[in-house]
Order: sequence, then structure tokens, then C-alpha cells
Amino acid sequence: MKPLVNVTGLLQAWSGGDADALAELAPLVQRELREMARRILVSERAGCPLQATELVQESYLRLLEWKSVRWQNRAHFFSTTARMMRRVLVDAARVRQCGKRGAGSELVPLDEDIAAPQPHVDLVALADALDALAAIEPRASRVVELRFFGGFSVEETAEALSVSARTVNHDWNTARAWLHRQLLAQDSYERV
Repeated sequence: MKPLVNVTGLLQAWSGGDADALAELAPLVQRELREMARRILVSERAGCPLQATELVQESYLRLLEWKSVRWQNRAHFFSTTARMMRRVLVDAARVRQCGKRGAGSELVPLDEDIAAPQPHVDLVALADALDALAAIEPRASRVVELRFFGGFSVEETAEALSVSARTVNHDWNTARAWLHRQLLAQDSYERV
């Protein structure tokens, strides 16, 4: 029987400067990171220039630049990676729409749980709204980041944030309503 690998232990060893731990960790988390990237990119419409492997690689390279991170555990690593993937996607969206705001923007559904066709929002507008939400409700913003960009389940989000599933559901519903109002107001404002 193959021994169970302690991802948290490898993350902590990597934080301590152990390059061998990083070499051992990379192949262990690669499949999960690709799956996370695929879930994120499924939400994108055609036209996103990034593939799952590219999203993982760019996020990974950015994480490698963070020398002072002290990884607490597996959940901390994957939640941070979800945040990094969000940044990579938003940066790519900003580049695509470097002309007039909204020109060529890629739209993504904000809520994949409902079967009816959903309105789409562009990643840049969503990122701006999430930043505004983070200023007033940081945990709710993290819930959206983990669920929407990271593809985390309610239970995984609860574990990553050290809160109950009920709290995650409350924050998720509150954040979605707040973001919906923000994005509608932004869209109305831009049409005037």
C-alpha cells in the first residue's frame, strides 16, 4: 500500500526553504490545480486566450515569486491559488479590453447553480466589484473568490476559511445579491 503523502507537511517545508519539498509537492497538486483551472475556464465564453495548463502555469509562476508565504495547510494553498488564478484571468481580461471599457470583454456567468440562462458579467467588472465588496465584507468576498474562481464546494470553502457551512451559504447569498446590484448599477451607468 502506497503511503499517504502529507501535502501540508510539504507546503510547510517549502515555506521553510526546502526546494526538494517543492519538487515533491508539484506533481502531487498538479492534477487538482488543472481541475480547478478547468472549472474556472468552463465559465468563460469562447475567446479566452488561456487554456487550463497555461492558467495553472502562470498562477504557479506567480506563486513562486512569493518567497515569504508561510503555508498553513492544504486549504490555505488552494485558496491562495484560486485567488492567484482570479488575478491571472482578470489581468488577461484587462489586456483584451485595453481599448474602450467593455470592448472585447469576455463574459462569464456569475451563478452556475441555476439552470435558466444567466446574465453574464465581464471579469474586470466582477474583479472591481469584488474589490469593493472586500472593503466592506472581506469574508464574503473570499467566499465568492473560492466558490466562483476556485470551484470550491461549500464544505471546502468552510474548511479554507475556518467557518461553518451555514456561514459560507449566508456569505455566498449576501455577496451574490450585493454583486448583482453593483454590476447592474455599473451597467446602467455605462449605458447612459
